[in-house]
Amino acid sequence: MDHPAPPSPAPNGRPTPTTDIGRLLIRCPDRPGVVSAVSTFLTGAGANIASLDQFSTEPVGGTFLQRATFHLPGLAAAHDGLERAFREQVAEPFAMEYRLTRAATPKRVAIMVSRTDHCVLDLLWRNRRGELDMTVSMVVSNHAELADQVRPFGVPFVHVPASRDNREEAEARQLELLRGNVDLVVLARYMQIITPHFLREVGCPLINIHHSFLPAFIGAAPYRRAKERGVKLVGATAHYVTEDLDEGPIIEQDVVRVDHRHSAADLTRLGADVERAVLSRAVRWHCEDRVARLDNQTVVF
Repeated sequence: MDHPAPPSPAPNGRPTPTTDIGRLLIRCPDRPGVVSAVSTFLTGAGANIASLDQFSTEPVGGTFLQRATFHLPGLAAAHDGLERAFREQVAEPFAMEYRLTRAATPKRVAIMVSRTDHCVLDLLWRNRRGELDMTVSMVVSNHAELADQVRPFGVPFVHVPASRDNREEAEARQLELLRGNVDLVVLARYMQIITPHFLREVGCPLINIHHSFLPAFIGAAPYRRAKERGVKLVGATAHYVTEDLDEGPIIEQDVVRVDHRHSAADLTRLGADVERAVLSRAVRWHCEDRVARLDNQTVVF
């Protein structure tokens, strides 16, 4: 699936201004008139539709999903009224779930990490370069080792010791930091169990990176065990986190071919490359409101 490139960077490395660009992501039961209703509403509000992508799971009686981007002068001031009118005039009559956002307002993101640094540093580097349109509010870690590596990016590093022995206390502190303060949590090789209580209370989605293109070789030393099994592909999967460990809706996957010549260290290095790329794409697509959840699947526009 091809996806549009991010906006061209401005001279300072940040994307070009998107002050009056809005994004509308919808999901509803498919029926005649949905596309017309959305387009008519936006046009009537004075918006110019820049892109419109849609998908229906079945020709008749399916679920309809759509992503629209539009330009509306003065969107910052008009946003609340526009959302209220859309809810009353379109969303409620069509039993529609929707998200209406402004492209000029980056999502607030927290990154959780343990000791492994390649994913968190890649996200921070891409964000500094303007490749990821987000604001990294904090990095939260259950170990202190990465503090010096995170500090040059100007992002707060918060050490919250966490293990199976103090999980309840650690989660309470993490929730105190995150709840109401971030729009997304990224698990960049965070090696602690996320409990159902945490998922219910955090108030935003979580994205995780898994070191396999299928949920295999779980636990410690996955690449060593992959080598022992003689794998021919090393891959990674980025997915939303649910109560079922590593079984949430998949956002992005990729693989690289390997063979008998590769050592376990080679597999680890190649796997880290894939993990970085897959996680960064998944985070970028989420932050650009390209990902629609459909049961335990996703549609990425």
